[in-house]
Amino acid sequence: MKFFRLRYLNAIIGLVILIVIVGAAIFAPMLAPFSPERMFTGPRLSPPSWAHLFGTDTLGRDMFSRVLHGARLTLYVGFIAVTIGVVSGTIVGMIAGYAVGWVRGFLMRCIDLLYSFPEILVALALVAFLGPSLDNAMIAVGISRTPFFARVIYSVVLVERSKPYFDSGRVVGAGPVRLMLRYLLPNIIPPLIVVASLGFSTAILAAAGLSFIGLGAQPPAPEWGALLADGRDNMRLAPWLMLYPGFAIILVVLAFNLVGDALSEYLDPRQRWRR
Repeated sequence: MKFFRLRYLNAIIGLVILIVIVGAAIFAPMLAPFSPERMFTGPRLSPPSWAHLFGTDTLGRDMFSRVLHGARLTLYVGFIAVTIGVVSGTIVGMIAGYAVGWVRGFLMRCIDLLYSFPEILVALALVAFLGPSLDNAMIAVGISRTPFFARVIYSVVLVERSKPYFDSGRVVGAGPVRLMLRYLLPNIIPPLIVVASLGFSTAILAAAGLSFIGLGAQPPAPEWGALLADGRDNMRLAPWLMLYPGFAIILVVLAFNLVGDALSEYLDPRQRWRR
């Protein structure tokens, strides 16, 4: 009966949704009946039907095919953005947590300065500087997430470096690089996995938001945020143009949040004892 408790059910639901979405993204070329960029596959603004499950857009492109291929772009954007944020945040957080004096103070003041601005504002400023494109949007979202990851890792490092195993590493003569890589890094991986899984949903939403306002994916790329922007002008006449991409974003964000919450509980014994 314990297996079917609510928290396990939520984790299973999230995992199943993720498997379906990832599978759809991987096999999109085989599942999609048309090329995502092929125009006039049917009548313009055709409602959902057996011929076009999600209807067609203003150029007669099949929305089902575009949403399927958009899953590949959206997951790719989330993965790259989170990777950039995790790697850069881990490096900065570990150095700040290990160092003392002005080095720690300088790094943390820089992180605090970036953290004082909303992440979407930082991403907007970076995309405005780099130029609108999907690649620049991924970089901008990743950099905007760096302060969050850095602060989390910094806090974990401060706790871990006060434990006996870290002192034993110093006693045997381990240098700073070995102390960070051999002693600290393995012990910060569990919380890093949790924040990374939760960070996927935020990164996907931020990238979709940038694409929605024209600073991310550019036409004719079928990224979900760009699909929402394409259907905005015909929202009343053809609501399916925004309904299906929007529902896809909700599903993938929900799935990552459910899986992230389950990982947080599994990797943190204190939360298991509370329940």
